[in-house]
Amino acid sequence: MVRKNQVHRASFKAKVALAAMREEGTPSELGLRFGVHPTQVNQWKHQLEQAAQRIFSGEATPSAREAELAAALERMQTELDWLKKKVAQ
Repeated sequence: MVRKNQVHRASFKAKVALAAMREEGTPSELGLRFGVHPTQVNQWKHQLEQAAQRIFSGEATPSAREAELAAALERMQTELDWLKKKVAQ
């Protein structure tokens, strides 16, 4: 039987990562308790550590959506400048 990849909610990931940070058990024990692979527990714990470091150091990065919108705005500004030059000619 082929197992499909599960999509977990952010709240679930945070709960598992916090349990790992609190060392409420080994990654294997937490994996059994929450029904995920121990490697996934370690990955979520590492992501939580990285995010916490960025937050407390003041380096909070923009979300993917914000970065996408900024890139679109820059493209539109470039196009607008080009059109203004063409109209002026």
